[in-house]
Amino acid sequence: MSEKTPEKEPVVKNNFIHQIIEEELKAGKNDGNVHTRFPPEPNGYLHIGHAKSICLNFGTAQKFNGLTNLRFDDTNPSKEETEYVDSIKEDVRWLGFDWGDREFFTSDYFDKLFEFAVKLIEEGKAYVDDQDAETISSQKGTPTRPGVESPCRTRTPEENLDLFMRMKAGEFNEGERVLRAKIDMASPNMHMRDPIIYRVMHAPHHRTGNKWCIYPMYDFAHGQSDYWEGITHSVCTLEFEVHRPLYDWFIDHLKESEYRPRQIEFARLNLTYTVMSKRKLLELVKEKYVNGWDDPRMPTISGLRRRGYTPESIRNFAERIGVTKVDGMIDVALLEHSVREDLNKKAQRVMGVLNPLKVVITNYPEGQVEEMEAINNPENPDAGKRSVPFTKEIYIERDDFMEEPPRKFFRLAPGREVRLRYAYYITCTDVVKDENGEIIELHCTYDPETKGGNSPDGRKVKATMHWVSATENVEAEVRLYDRLFLDENPDGHKDRDFKEFMNSDSLTVLNKCYIEPFVKQAKALDSFQFERLGYFNVDPDSTEQKLVFNRTAQLRDNWAKFKGK
Repeated sequence: MSEKTPEKEPVVKNNFIHQIIEEELKAGKNDGNVHTRFPPEPNGYLHIGHAKSICLNFGTAQKFNGLTNLRFDDTNPSKEETEYVDSIKEDVRWLGFDWGDREFFTSDYFDKLFEFAVKLIEEGKAYVDDQDAETISSQKGTPTRPGVESPCRTRTPEENLDLFMRMKAGEFNEGERVLRAKIDMASPNMHMRDPIIYRVMHAPHHRTGNKWCIYPMYDFAHGQSDYWEGITHSVCTLEFEVHRPLYDWFIDHLKESEYRPRQIEFARLNLTYTVMSKRKLLELVKEKYVNGWDDPRMPTISGLRRRGYTPESIRNFAERIGVTKVDGMIDVALLEHSVREDLNKKAQRVMGVLNPLKVVITNYPEGQVEEMEAINNPENPDAGKRSVPFTKEIYIERDDFMEEPPRKFFRLAPGREVRLRYAYYITCTDVVKDENGEIIELHCTYDPETKGGNSPDGRKVKATMHWVSATENVEAEVRLYDRLFLDENPDGHKDRDFKEFMNSDSLTVLNKCYIEPFVKQAKALDSFQFERLGYFNVDPDSTEQKLVFNRTAQLRDNWAKFKGK
C-alpha cells in the first residue's frame, strides 16, 4: 500500500465516512493509508446508483491521497459476461476515475478461497450439507426463533473434507451439496446461522473456463478479497450492515496480523420515477421495452451518457445528494438540474426547428444569403461567435404562430411584428392553407433597418423567436425522451408489476427537423443547446447522411420545479 495517486480536488464533500477515516488517521491506524475498492458484479450495466458508489469510493481515496481498486465480483458464472466487464471499465473511466494497475477479479482468488475453505473444514468450522435449499432455508428459523441444526453438522472434518473434494471434482449435481460455515444456529443475526459459503455450479466461467464447478458465495469471497488486497475501508450500501458480523467472522479466522479491513455502510441511492434493480433493468432490456442497456431512457451510466449527461453533472449530483446512514428517495429533478446546470455553462448554442412551419419573406431579395452574427454561449464569452445564414425562406416552430391568438400569446400572428433572433423584425401579412384548411406557409415582410434585432426608431416587440433558413440547414432526426415511468415509485407496489407504470410517451421521434449548418460536422455525444427548446446531443446512430439528436433535458422542468433552486 505504498503507491499513492496524485492528489486531486475531492469529488465528494466531507461526510460521516470521511469523519471516521480522519479519526483513524489521527490515531495512526493502517499506517496512515486509505485504500478503497469498487466491487461491481459483471452481470449487467452500471446505473446511477453505482455512479454514487464509484464517486464515493474513488473520491474518498483521492481526498486522502490513497488508492482505489477496481474488483469484479465474478462468483456467479451463470449471469456474468465479458461484455459487462468491458462496459463497467468504460463507465468508470468516463466518470473520470482511474484504477491504475489495480484491476482485480474475485476469480483471481479462487485458489486461495478454496484453501481457506479447506482450513475452516480442518478446524471443524465448516461442513458439507446434503440437504436441499428449501430444507436448509426452513431450518434457519426466524429472528425470534432459533434455527435447527442440520443433521450433517456433526460430520467429522475428515468426512467433510472428502465430500468437499468430491464437490470440487464434479461428482455432485447442482443443489446436491453445499459447504456451510459452522457458526451459531441460535444467533439473533440470521446471517450467522451457518451460512452457505460454497455451492455446486456446472457452468463455464468467463475467465476460468471449466476449471471450477464449485463457486464461493459473495459473503465468503468479499471480505477475503478485501483482506488480500490490503483494503482499509470496505464501503458498501446499507443492506450489508447485517452482513458485517459475518464479514468480520471470516476475517477473524483468516487474518495473520492486526490489520483488517473495516466495513462501513451508507444508504443506497433511490431515485423517483426510476427502477434501480439490475435484475429489473435486465428484464426491460430482454423483453424489449427499451432499446438496450444504453437506451437514453435507462438510468444506466451508458444510457445517461448517450442521452447527453456529462461526467461532471453526475459527479456534481453525487456530491449534492451526500452520504448518509438513512434510506430515502431523491427527486430525479435534482439529477436533471445537475445536467442543465453543467450544460448551461458548456453547451454550444444553435438554433433548431423541430416542428417546422415555412415562412416566406416576400420583400427579401431572391437568392440572397446573409450571414448573421450569433453568440455561441452567453455564459462563456470565450466561446466566441458564429455566422448563421439568413434567406428569403425560413422555418419557425409551428407553435410560435397562432391565427387567432389569445390575449397573452405574444408570438407571431396575422398583422403582428416579432423579432427573429440575431436577424430582423418581421410582420405576418398572409396565411397560406391547404385544401383541408391546414396552415402550410406564412408570408411576412421584414424591416431592413432592424438587422441584428434592434429598431432605429426604438419601437419594441414582445417576442423573439428562433428560426432556421429553409435552404441553408441540416436536416435531422430528433428523439424526445421523457421519464420511463409515470409513477414516482414504480418499484414500490408489492401487488403490482413495475412495468404497469411505464410511460408510453417516454420516446417521441421527430423527422424532418432543421438545424442551422453549424452542426454539420458534429460528432457523436457532442452537446448543444437548441435555443428555447432544450439541451440535445448527437446520438451514435448518426451517419454522414443523417444526424440524430437526443434531447438530454428541457430548458425547464415541466414535471416539478427543482426544490432547492
